[in-house]
Amino acid sequence: MNYSPSHIQPETEPGVASAEGGLVFLDGPDGIAKTMTPDAAQRTGQSLVEAAAEAEKQKAAGA
Repeated sequence: MNYSPSHIQPETEPGVASAEGGLVFLDGPDGIAKTMTPDAAQRTGQSLVEAAAEAEKQKAAGA
């Protein structure tokens, strides 16, 4: 995906995850909510960690 950082307003508040009934619930700012299976939540979490690390590298490099 190729997003232009100048056209988006990044969220600065983290989401909060919880588990109930064998599902994972992710609640974010402004009423954003998502329900996932444990597998989808694990893969989403890993993807977020990897993307955050890459974004930090880009930020440090001045990209």
